[in-house]
Amino acid sequence: MWRTYAHKDIAFEFCSAINPIFKLFLIKEFQRLKEAETNHQNLEWSVQRMISKFNYHIHTDAIKENLIPKTLTKEQAAIIYSNEADLLNVALFGMTANQWKSQNPKSEVNLRDQATLHQLVVLSNMESINALLIQQRIPSQERILQLNQVAITQIKSLLTAKGLKWLGEKFD
Repeated sequence: MWRTYAHKDIAFEFCSAINPIFKLFLIKEFQRLKEAETNHQNLEWSVQRMISKFNYHIHTDAIKENLIPKTLTKEQAAIIYSNEADLLNVALFGMTANQWKSQNPKSEVNLRDQATLHQLVVLSNMESINALLIQQRIPSQERILQLNQVAITQIKSLLTAKGLKWLGEKFD
């Protein structure tokens, strides 16, 4: 009895040539696997985005309790919340949400929705750290410097960690 061995790509091509149904099956299976892989990556990104949003509540509570006097109107308070969000944006992304929007006028998503997974991990950490710094009454000029250093340090750590290279990928 003779046995023939071939590389799997050659074997797939041979089987595809002999049987068109096999070729169709192979194409469909490849498409299904790519879709499953994409869905898994999108799920990981979505979970981290949700964690970031949850941490944002910790952040906004610290703002409300420490930076917003009870005498302010809702509109005035909204400006303070927006300034604090932009403090985080500048520390991590190097620009405010409005600056990003003016650079990307056709985009249907916001600055944070286009972030990579590793940026979302760092943003989540920064929200908690900023809440603590706000509670300690650290001025915004000092907080932005500290938060920027945190962003740089943590992103470098995530990018150089073995086995975590996929964190730097953007999942669309």
